[in-house]
Amino acid sequence: MDNSTVLLNLFSLMMSIRLQHVPRPPQLSSFSMQNQTRLPRLPLPAGEGRGEGERNWFLQRLQPSALASLLLFTPLAQAAFAEDTKSTPTETRKAIERGARFLYENQNPAGWWSSSELPALTALALVALEMAEVAKLDAKYGSERRRALDFIAGSAKPDGSIHRGQLVNYNTACSLMALSLADEPRFRPLIVKARAYIAASQIDLGQKGKLDNFHDGGVGYNSKYDHSDMNNTLMAVEAMRMSELALRRPDKPDQPLESDLDWKALEHFLASCQNLPGRSNNPSLSGSAEDRGGFIYHPGESKAGEVVDEQTRRVALRSYGSISYAGMISFAYARVGRDDERVKAVVDWLGRNYTLEENPGMGSEGVYYYYHLMAKALKAQGVATLEGPEENKIEWRAELKTKLLSLQKPDGSWQNPTKRWMEGDPNLTTAYVLVALVLTESE
Repeated sequence: MDNSTVLLNLFSLMMSIRLQHVPRPPQLSSFSMQNQTRLPRLPLPAGEGRGEGERNWFLQRLQPSALASLLLFTPLAQAAFAEDTKSTPTETRKAIERGARFLYENQNPAGWWSSSELPALTALALVALEMAEVAKLDAKYGSERRRALDFIAGSAKPDGSIHRGQLVNYNTACSLMALSLADEPRFRPLIVKARAYIAASQIDLGQKGKLDNFHDGGVGYNSKYDHSDMNNTLMAVEAMRMSELALRRPDKPDQPLESDLDWKALEHFLASCQNLPGRSNNPSLSGSAEDRGGFIYHPGESKAGEVVDEQTRRVALRSYGSISYAGMISFAYARVGRDDERVKAVVDWLGRNYTLEENPGMGSEGVYYYYHLMAKALKAQGVATLEGPEENKIEWRAELKTKLLSLQKPDGSWQNPTKRWMEGDPNLTTAYVLVALVLTESE
């Protein structure tokens, strides 16, 4: 059995867990020595925190506790592409390499991508490149990668946040992801402080310690407005789970962390944003069958708009695609698996509204983020097929892959002609797609 098969079997095991709460995870010693020695050590450029030709420690530590806690990102990329380097590259692999090359070639000499004021854009590019497993390009652009990490580290503030004056939590969370994947000891203090900042920014309006507001338990920008929203919440929970694994060592998988989110409070916020009768008394949620199971942006707003009941005149908020996938992933990070009623409901809504031609409810706005979240959410919850609007089985992985390959531009990038939410920026949309393509390749 080769390295790729071993790893793919491990990820099949992860999906079979269904992301439920599991007992105390076994120590690394529970793996057979045979399987331990078969974990691949792919070459990456040397840098602080990694030896010459040595695989990133974060990615190398594939043990049961990691399988249960880290749901996405580079281990899945590792499984997809831990193959014989002499084998013929697939069409998808070639597209990923072209996309990665585009990113490296369009990096600013100072280390950032797209904007010197938004470290999140640089962080998202780094995360995508780490997942892409492009060893030759990584080696060629090793100094550029380090400059990008230095730019992010240079954006850190004394209070633990990482930003350049705006969108504080969003920039902090994305930067925390990139620093966590970097696996460099010099970033550990920044990771610890950023986790503390995000944990402290979890919304608790009204009486402290009591879930008495629909926004309680979520995370917001911590700058643009005072309440929480689904997108910032997703970024925060992803960053907290990724950094959790980065901080824990193999010999101490249950090591307490200094700061963490209130995960039960998070479930309260998710309930306040899901159009699922009986789970929340948020009066803005829709009771319509068309919206059942889907998500809204925050308890008082949906980017897809609202509908007014002709008889009661009650205003209800409509479900839409990208943010419904955000809710699905958030459940996964909260260890709420796909057998739970809440997850079943959102999977059902996404199946009934499945399309690759638009972001359901939003048209072309945010469609690349929709693709990105689709791949992550369905992979995280172990959904191999969706049930479509006509009860047909949808092989989403193959269909999404084909769609994304057809949209790649000759220069290797992807770009949305509709520029809302910065999708007119080819660096951002290319980063979104690289992650999605990697996840479509792993079973």
